[in-house]
Amino acid sequence: MSDAGPDLLDFIVRLLRLLDRPDDMPVLGPAVEREILWRLIKGEQGAMVRQLGLADSRLSQISRAVRWIRDHHAEILRIEDLARVANMSATSFFRHFRAVTALTPIQYQKQVRLREARAKLLANPRDVAAVGYAVGYDSASQFSREYRRLFGAPPGRDTARLLGASVSASQT
Repeated sequence: MSDAGPDLLDFIVRLLRLLDRPDDMPVLGPAVEREILWRLIKGEQGAMVRQLGLADSRLSQISRAVRWIRDHHAEILRIEDLARVANMSATSFFRHFRAVTALTPIQYQKQVRLREARAKLLANPRDVAAVGYAVGYDSASQFSREYRRLFGAPPGRDTARLLGASVSASQT
């Protein structure tokens, strides 16, 4: 175990600040992520970090499934399909996925859907129900209920609060 140095912390803070600017994230996020990875690889724990990237490691296998979920978050999720993507048995996949993410695949997909919905709402806050359907929800009430559970407020109110906070921050 080792402490994160100031260079690494600076890049992590920059990445976190991008969360408040969803329009900037697709352009600037990958570059900041690459810088963070570079700092990790060159740091004290670099050998361990490089091991994580090996193609046949369990983490690499779960990483493929995580990418698949992110790319297909609006689709119906089947554990058997994800296990196939990860090249694992369904039982082994489920156990390792939970160990890596601390969530079940369904819980992870739900978080991805809701975070994607939040970004879409910040870009275009007019039609909450359409955003819910776009990220894979069949029911507007279920979408609203799960959104409130994760973010603490219904979609419309949360979006208005976030947009209001970004407007007041840009005026100071």
